[in-house]
Amino acid sequence: MRGLAVGVGYSDRIWISFDGLELYARDYAGEAGPAKLPVICLHGLTRNSKDFEDVAPYIAAAGRRVLVPDVRGRGRSARDPRPMNYVPPVYARDIADLCKALGIARAVFVGTSMGGLITMALAAIEPKLIAGAVLNDVGPQVAKAGLVRIAGYAGKTVRIDDWEDAAQYIRSINEAAFPDLGPEDWRRFARRTFRTGPDGKPQFDYDPDINVPIKAAGPKALTPNLWPWFRKLAKDRPLLLVRGERSDLLDETITAKMRKAAPQMAFVETPGIGHAPMLTEAEPKAAILEFLARAA
Repeated sequence: MRGLAVGVGYSDRIWISFDGLELYARDYAGEAGPAKLPVICLHGLTRNSKDFEDVAPYIAAAGRRVLVPDVRGRGRSARDPRPMNYVPPVYARDIADLCKALGIARAVFVGTSMGGLITMALAAIEPKLIAGAVLNDVGPQVAKAGLVRIAGYAGKTVRIDDWEDAAQYIRSINEAAFPDLGPEDWRRFARRTFRTGPDGKPQFDYDPDINVPIKAAGPKALTPNLWPWFRKLAKDRPLLLVRGERSDLLDETITAKMRKAAPQMAFVETPGIGHAPMLTEAEPKAAILEFLARAA
């Protein structure tokens, strides 16, 4: 593990994966006060650490160190020459190695979409690492409509000539989930999704091959059954489930099954939002801060 430059409110961290990839995380220092467990925020399939740039500061202000990795193949983490490694159990091992490198024995996890699946995978391989978890719009079973939608754009080639093109593209695939965003919001969303390529034009901030395992799994990729992982996560630890009211990935039926399987799990719904809440909305932000106030 080594530190690099200091960004706005965070330091850069680099660690080496079990198979030799150089991986990256943002490290936000918590405000001074009594020692508390750190929080690790995990992003979604085509996303990266920039998604938490407004979330990590409010968690850090509550007195917790916040680590926000770029999962392998995304952001500033190396791309994997073996695309079949782009699966939650491998990502979970990377996160376990990050914790080991930093001397973190226990943490609270916040997982958005795929980040929630990684958290569940961690519960299966390193259960003692997880002190509590927030699952953001994801569960052990996912609605087919949402997966079909995501598979329709993940890893696909799109012509983007400038940042306005990038903003329009992001709007085209996300407007149904975020109907109230304005032009400047979409431009900021684009900056979180793209980076400047060698030709000066925006390019996706992820490896297009992240969809290789999805293609290889075929129809089975659309019907994953991760209930054993979820039950391990829910056993003897606090949980909070965040759902977007309009979510096409975590529907009401799956939500009800999760709440029945884990009756102690806290729950909050984000009005007017689809997949996935940004966690800066009033309802989930308040719920997360309340959840963390009760956590170790």
